[in-house]
Amino acid sequence: MNFNEQLIAWRRELHRYPELSGEEVETTARIRRWLDNAGIAVLPYDIPTGVIAEIGTGPKQIALRADIDALPIDERSGVAFSSQHAGVMHACGHDIHTSVILGAALQLKAREATLPGRVRILFQPAEENFGGAKSLIRAGALQGVSAIFGMHNEPGLPVGAFATRGGPFYANVDRFVFRITGKGAHAARPHEGSDAIVLASQLVTALQSVASRNVNTLESVVLSVTRIEGGNTWNVLPESVELEGTLRTHSTQVQQKVKDRVSEIAAGFASAFNAQIDITWYTGPSALVNDEHWADFATAVARETGYETHHAELHMGGEDFAVYLQQIPGAFVSIGSASAFGLHYPAFNPDEALIEPAARYFAQLAEKALQHI
Repeated sequence: MNFNEQLIAWRRELHRYPELSGEEVETTARIRRWLDNAGIAVLPYDIPTGVIAEIGTGPKQIALRADIDALPIDERSGVAFSSQHAGVMHACGHDIHTSVILGAALQLKAREATLPGRVRILFQPAEENFGGAKSLIRAGALQGVSAIFGMHNEPGLPVGAFATRGGPFYANVDRFVFRITGKGAHAARPHEGSDAIVLASQLVTALQSVASRNVNTLESVVLSVTRIEGGNTWNVLPESVELEGTLRTHSTQVQQKVKDRVSEIAAGFASAFNAQIDITWYTGPSALVNDEHWADFATAVARETGYETHHAELHMGGEDFAVYLQQIPGAFVSIGSASAFGLHYPAFNPDEALIEPAARYFAQLAEKALQHI
């Protein structure tokens, strides 16, 4: 089969057999086998899942990264190569990303003798639970690396389109859980209790005013309550209710301001309702901040290789590629995948036509970056 057919075949095999974060054992074995068959050196890092490979020689070194894990979603895309693992799906396109970077590795291997340095290839596990980048860094994957590049497919862009930006790109990600404790009562005698459901309902409404009334409207902030749970029967006011949601920002100052304001609102409601509200914050990846120089460089190479380039808008999703960029400079880019359904959706179906040109792009980007550092 030709180059494009090979990459699509790999993508479809990965898609059929997705694995969740930290469980990518068979995915790791497949990638290692494909690299071994291509004569690409796999480095002996002590990591339970994921693969780190290297191409070229010399002191100069850059890195390319792909993520390899899937999501706990039942697939409804209808494709012939749908997931064979019930409740698990590549609904974010990490199978696409992996096949792209595998293709770039093949291209780089073919011209290894003329490369002006080394390209380290990171096939990273556990992006979806935001732990994978940290694990590879702890293992030493960035040692000696001067710059790093990665991608995400973008369903809202057509195939052949490319976008990135210097500075902040993806958002800070925070998860919060409110545990509201009032006093239960018979539904017919609510005055004898402290109604946690009424409190929770009013709290949800009040939280929506934080972004619109406590933060400069020119700043990016999203505060969403995504789960509310309380009660177990129709005629009892429950003692407790739990709320869960997420905060997305690009500025650490705005992030802290919103957290402080949320705590103030919760304390006020707890006092007013004679109840207790405990808030737990879970910190996800910090904002992804592209190096201005490398973002411009990546865009210039994309234009040279035939992409229609765009200045990306701020993205409110999270991405643990941000962790690499806290250590070394680099750039994260979006490549159009033209799916009628968005990321993390059961019918997500990116256009495979993006794979081959993206693979050639990343090979070109890696080679040119080595010439530039």
